[in-house]
Amino acid sequence: MGLYSSMRTSASGMNAQSNRISSVADNIANSNTTGYKRSSIEFSTMVLAQGGSDYQSGSVNSNTQYYIAQQGAILPTTRWSNAAVEGDGFFVVQNAGGQTFFTRNGSFVPTGGTGYLENAAGMRLMGYPIVNGVIPPVVLNGTAGLETIQLSAMALQPEPTTSGNFGGNFPTSINGAPTPIVANADRPSATGANATASLPPFSLTVYDNVGNEVKLDIIITRVALDGTGPAGTTYQWEVAVFNSADRGAAADFQPYGAAPLGTDDFYFDNQGRLMAGGPNSLSLTVPGGQPMVLDMAAISGNAAAYTPSGDANGNAPSEVTGYDISDDGILAAIYKNGARVETFKIPLAKVPAPDKMLVTAGNTFLTSQDSGDFQMGFANEGGRGNLVGGALEQSNADLANELTIMIESQRNYTANSKVFQTSAELMDVLVNLSR
Repeated sequence: MGLYSSMRTSASGMNAQSNRISSVADNIANSNTTGYKRSSIEFSTMVLAQGGSDYQSGSVNSNTQYYIAQQGAILPTTRWSNAAVEGDGFFVVQNAGGQTFFTRNGSFVPTGGTGYLENAAGMRLMGYPIVNGVIPPVVLNGTAGLETIQLSAMALQPEPTTSGNFGGNFPTSINGAPTPIVANADRPSATGANATASLPPFSLTVYDNVGNEVKLDIIITRVALDGTGPAGTTYQWEVAVFNSADRGAAADFQPYGAAPLGTDDFYFDNQGRLMAGGPNSLSLTVPGGQPMVLDMAAISGNAAAYTPSGDANGNAPSEVTGYDISDDGILAAIYKNGARVETFKIPLAKVPAPDKMLVTAGNTFLTSQDSGDFQMGFANEGGRGNLVGGALEQSNADLANELTIMIESQRNYTANSKVFQTSAELMDVLVNLSR
């Protein structure tokens, strides 16, 4: 029985070493596969119960382990659509059949016609769509809300204006003389025949729902203190926003033919600072467009010069000339008119024990009972790694190490075969005793 057990043991040893060679072959074949995670074969003993003077040799079990959590080197590329994860986390991708997987292969390339971002395995990158600058809430334990990113849907898309900002100084004196105070009846917002503005108009270009440009005139006027401001108010200014289309032909201010789109009074203390108890923004509705909030927290009111500045979001329909992926996972389209519009935010899925995930075709992974469920989030949040645009994570298989393991396994396989051969020869001797 000892000879039979030694033959079985050596056979299990040869099988284990052949499994190890297979793992090495896989690692070497994928040494240039983007985001590939190497495997290794670990051995454990199977010991049989011993009794009396006979020794029963056992066998060896081979178990596959994957080094999914081990980081591969990050290699910069010249393609904007490539992306790499440096640290913990996986891209969420979907195959053509709609099944969701996780991967570290960020070799995404826009496909012709459909415009999906697909990697070398044909997996499509998924992200959260950004609508009017708003990112939908992340579903921590699911993929609800995620969409396959399709670049062709971004072309010629207008974005209506929803927010803007206005800053600058409202001068308390002009050419050495105090800025004139306009009577309430002559405020620009009253649109009377004698309406007067203290400062030249300042315009902002915004966009309506279909992408038409709308010019807004911002009219700034110093008015008399009327007691409506917070305690300690020293200066009071009216800001009125008009549709420039309602303005007359004169270069200087003149009464508009329609009421302002929005107006409010802003209050300053004796140091020209905006009062905390008063408004710091102005709300209006863009003609043919969306409600808009004009942030005015950066204005001041002192004896310095009039220095207006402002900006607003939104854009007209325009051809896309390029894209980029930021470090926080924002995919933005860059339009011919110079606008940069954020379109998707790319999430990263985090798994408690990534080395225990199920390895599937296409260099992808699925969670298992041993790995734990995934948690969705974004780069640099909750222990997730960095997202590096224009780069790829290389395979973590080391060619020199794999060749060393191959040589070692070859020698071990040969040694096990010698044990099998010797046991077989001894069996022949035993059988020949009966002749």
